[in-house]
Amino acid sequence: MCATCGCGGDGAVVTLAGHDGARHRHGHDHPHEHDHPHEHGDSHEHLHTETITLEQKVLAKNDRVADENRRWLAERDILALNMTSSPGAGKTTLLERTIRDLGEQQPIAVIEGDQETLLDADRIRAAGARAVQINTGAGCHLDADMVRRALDTLDPEPGSLLFIENVGNLVCPAMFDLGEHSKVVVISVTEGADKPLKYPHMFAAAGLIVINKIDLLPYVDFDLEACAGYARSLNAGVKILPLSATTGDDISDWYDWIGVLANRPETG
Repeated sequence: MCATCGCGGDGAVVTLAGHDGARHRHGHDHPHEHDHPHEHGDSHEHLHTETITLEQKVLAKNDRVADENRRWLAERDILALNMTSSPGAGKTTLLERTIRDLGEQQPIAVIEGDQETLLDADRIRAAGARAVQINTGAGCHLDADMVRRALDTLDPEPGSLLFIENVGNLVCPAMFDLGEHSKVVVISVTEGADKPLKYPHMFAAAGLIVINKIDLLPYVDFDLEACAGYARSLNAGVKILPLSATTGDDISDWYDWIGVLANRPETG
């Protein structure tokens, strides 16, 4: 069980579908440790303490694996970006366009995270990139161990650009380091401009904020300036890129940002 959000459960199963579409199932055992008996008289305090302890253990283990992932990627000169958003913001559409526009310049590989289906991985392959799908079941985010096993399956070639498309969720992905160089938060103008205030941890952790679907601005009530202000109140130096993955408006700014990061990945 994820101690931070309660997703998954004992014996939760994660399904990996490789770049050839073959599916492999991996079980997870998360033992619950009880170092002292339950006391009914102070049950609230006990449960609170136990939850914090378990959360610390979960995150500490995740961070160790994330550091291993980071070293593995660095040894192969692979730039990894952790793509996060709420459902429907346009992450997959942005990746499809990026693969088609940049795929001839360098190898691109994608780790796809969803609770179910292979639909997004199929879209990525159709765009021209190798992909592996992670189905998390009841889980609402990817963790470093899932990414580690996905890397073993995908085996991106040295010098690749690797996108990790996280499960659509702006809460838990903020807490789980995957070994990436930078987190990219994608929101769209069809969402509220106050999204950064509602999900502060995610926006504070971002190396880049993409505001997608700007071609729809004439038809929605979305204040770009206000949204950017809210984001910078949490993350003063964050780069913010308004663009449209569908029409290609200002998409070159996204490619320029990737290019700068690829030359200086340690700054992500």
